Amino acid sequence: MPEAEENLILVSSHIDTVSTTEGAGDCSSCVGVMLELARGVSQWAHGFKSGVLFLFNTGEEEGLDGAHSFITQHHWRNSVRFAIDLEAMGISGKSTLFQATDHWALESFAAVAKYPSAQIASQDVFRSGAIKSATDFQIYQEVAGLPGLDFAYTDTTSVYHTKNDKMKLLKPGSLQHIGDNMLAFLLHSAASPNFLKNAQEQKKENTEQNKVVFFDILGKYMVVYPQRLATMFHNSIILQSLLIWGTSLLMGGRPGLVSFGISCLSIILMLIFSICLPVVVAFILPHICPFPVPYVANPWLIIGLFGSPALLGAFIGQHVGFILLKRHLRHVYSRTKPSLTHNTREYVIDLEAERWIFKSGFVQWLIVLTLGTYFKVGSSYIALIWLVSPAFAYGFLEATLSPVRLPKQLKVVTLVLGLVAPVVSSAGLAVRMADVIVGSVVRIDRNPGGLPYWLGNVIVAVAIAVVVCFMFVYLLSYVHISGDKRTLGLLLCLFFGLSLALVSGGIVPAFTEDVARSVNVVHVVDTTGIDGGNREPLSYISLFSNTPGKLTKELVDLGDEEFFCGRNMTVDFVTFTMKYGCWSYKESSTGWSKSEVPVLLVESDSVTDGARQTVISVDTKSSTRWSLGINKQQIDDFTVQVDSEKLVLLGGKSEVDGWHTIQFAGGKKSPTKFQLTLYWSNSAAQTSGRQANKEAADVPFLVKLRTDVNRVTPQVAKVLEKLPRWCTPFGKSTSPYTLAFLTGLRVDI
Repeated sequence: MPEAEENLILVSSHIDTVSTTEGAGDCSSCVGVMLELARGVSQWAHGFKSGVLFLFNTGEEEGLDGAHSFITQHHWRNSVRFAIDLEAMGISGKSTLFQATDHWALESFAAVAKYPSAQIASQDVFRSGAIKSATDFQIYQEVAGLPGLDFAYTDTTSVYHTKNDKMKLLKPGSLQHIGDNMLAFLLHSAASPNFLKNAQEQKKENTEQNKVVFFDILGKYMVVYPQRLATMFHNSIILQSLLIWGTSLLMGGRPGLVSFGISCLSIILMLIFSICLPVVVAFILPHICPFPVPYVANPWLIIGLFGSPALLGAFIGQHVGFILLKRHLRHVYSRTKPSLTHNTREYVIDLEAERWIFKSGFVQWLIVLTLGTYFKVGSSYIALIWLVSPAFAYGFLEATLSPVRLPKQLKVVTLVLGLVAPVVSSAGLAVRMADVIVGSVVRIDRNPGGLPYWLGNVIVAVAIAVVVCFMFVYLLSYVHISGDKRTLGLLLCLFFGLSLALVSGGIVPAFTEDVARSVNVVHVVDTTGIDGGNREPLSYISLFSNTPGKLTKELVDLGDEEFFCGRNMTVDFVTFTMKYGCWSYKESSTGWSKSEVPVLLVESDSVTDGARQTVISVDTKSSTRWSLGINKQQIDDFTVQVDSEKLVLLGGKSEVDGWHTIQFAGGKKSPTKFQLTLYWSNSAAQTSGRQANKEAADVPFLVKLRTDVNRVTPQVAKVLEKLPRWCTPFGKSTSPYTLAFLTGLRVDI
């Protein structure tokens, strides 16, 4: 229909990948799904009210370039009303809806998706900045202001941007899952006049009013409701809870208030002990295991290594609170129930303490719900379920309406009924989050050697401890008066000991060919130390890893390549710094030529009316991928131009650690000569002359440049061939190619 041409639903993914991988998951799988969707949609396109535009863009891995170019330059951009982005941060599992903008779009998806997988908790984590990445959806939403949906695979995220993102590991069921959901959604949306109307009206509405809470239940049903409704409902539950607690404490008097305080203390003790024990393990692992993170290839090991200590610590902390409660209740019952026999009194005290420990879980989740509601966290619904469901079960089956009545032992049915809904709604999410965290440890150290070796373990340990404390708070309250305390402790210790023996003895490998450690091999040609062209460029082979730990095991088969390892040779790659690594000068003079060395040449340096301006010509030679760092402590602003066209205009410059970094990636015909104009800050212009008296090595850089060439030199090829099969290069837009040239200009130009 004619109106369909002017109202497009955009389905987008990228065809490019990083140089270190085949890109089977990220994102050839998405491209394959889109091709099949295009075939399917074309068979059902009669009567569409909206057109469906499939965009196969490139440059996503280098900075979302393709999506940005389309949405700012293509003549179809003004016809796009809705955007769908398909992504991958793993190679298997369900393609989960992890970013969304509007209620009406989510309701449409929920109504027709065959196997909905959606989780607002993933959106909360992604938008918090905990995951240092972005997708094309960010461009469509922030630059174009389009409503839309963003999907991604996240299982087996350890293969992300490595050689193991390959067809062999790709799960056909994952492609079928997103294909079934997307085909149904596109056919429904494109044929619906209401969908188009809602998309057109979205920009006119307040963004806050469009926020939505969404999640799926067992991949069969999807729940969608407005954030405003969630806030109202949460506030109602919070007020009712406070009213019930206030009334209960008022009826209980001072003894009840003290018992409440001790039960709250048990929550704190549970968290402290539960976090401390696995954190101690996290510190120990790097000293007794071949690798600091020995569980990456077998994530189930974290159950024994961190889950067992966390659960044991949670029980110990809660049991300390239980003992304190019993001590307090003895004083209370000795005054209020003197007629009870000693044995009866002790039994009743145990039951009363058990109930207070169980009810402490209500307080714990009430605090989380209150904080989540106050900060408008979409995933606060999890706290709501964990509070309301056990509270209702307790209220119907256990509540003693009169303080005169003696307490009874908690029923098992109360626990079962109370935990069914919470476990069903959040257990899968907890497992998926744990898998993502463990998989991300492979690339946690963005500045190789810059983080302590134990940090990845601590992050995993704390995450597991928090999950254990919040999900087991009700269950553990049943153990304190049972005869299973020693059995529980013994089983947890045995499971921990077995897991520790497996990893410390190397019985279970830390890495495998399919789940490998990231190790990059780069041939570096460094001219940053050359003054006036008096020395030859420094050429060497660099070895570094984004996975915590030394490179001792990797060098076993590289003994004849003359590598030296340590922290005494820091390499600044502009976008990151190698603080620990290995390097070798053997046969490093081949595979490159001096004609490829980039040139930074000062064309002019003048001061006009107290304002200093420096013009630098930048020649990247054969490289069309480079990173340029500009010292913002010295420079207020700058421009970059090619011939007469300005690529970077004045104003709007940010900085990280005192540097503004420009990353450029182009095709074969991209320019290689640029003009950089620097506008100095007033204080820098006045003091830069003082740098002349310093030694050259002590003078800071004004500009630093890294150019990348996608070529494997003979020596790099030899090193790559000898590396263990459980090693893999890891690539990002900030990562160098296998041949990198470094140069720079110091402040005293």
